[in-house]
Amino acid sequence: MPSKILIADDEQDIAAMLRQFFTSKGYQVLTAANGEQALNQAEKSPDLILLDIQMPDMDGLEVCRRIRDYVSCPILFLTARIEESDKIQGLSAGGDDYIVKPFSLLELEARVQAHLRREARSRGETQVRFSGELTIDYSQRTLSVRGEKIPLAKKEFDIVELLSQNAGQVFDKERIYERVWGYDSDGDSGVVAEHIRRIRSKLSAHTGKSYIETVWGCGYKWNR
Repeated sequence: MPSKILIADDEQDIAAMLRQFFTSKGYQVLTAANGEQALNQAEKSPDLILLDIQMPDMDGLEVCRRIRDYVSCPILFLTARIEESDKIQGLSAGGDDYIVKPFSLLELEARVQAHLRREARSRGETQVRFSGELTIDYSQRTLSVRGEKIPLAKKEFDIVELLSQNAGQVFDKERIYERVWGYDSDGDSGVVAEHIRRIRSKLSAHTGKSYIETVWGCGYKWNR
């Protein structure tokens, strides 16, 4: 069954171009020309939403805030804004990615495919095994070795989930803090290092391995 994409953009030429492009690639495409239409189309359960920020009456940020309560699919913002504060505002509103106009259609398609694959993995896999002994059950939020559970605090599991679902990808402390604690949290990214120290200690005690590697000067990654 083809993936369903909602394209919400008040610029008719861009909306038409995107609709034609994704339709030619086999996607089912819904469109909206303003915020109100985007809210209505979001009720049709799209698999992914391309959402322009600068729409009349109700902008994309407000649309995102209102639909996040009942739509869990990836939301990718399309916008000409390039300031870091705008990116933070968009991600804080519930967006998953930020694509600056003008953009390459091939890059946009690659981003869309990556988000859809990630969604499919998270829906289809409740357990992921590493090295034949460590099991992470994302639905039950448990970590175990040969059936024995390793106790993790909520934030510790959140970090394990983020890193293990993106194995091999390096995350710096600031990005981990933003993804796990949120942009609006009052705190310091320094707590990330302490949480990772505790996670490593628990993993090592049960498996003899820490799984989380420090990439000096860059951040942390989950070893494949």
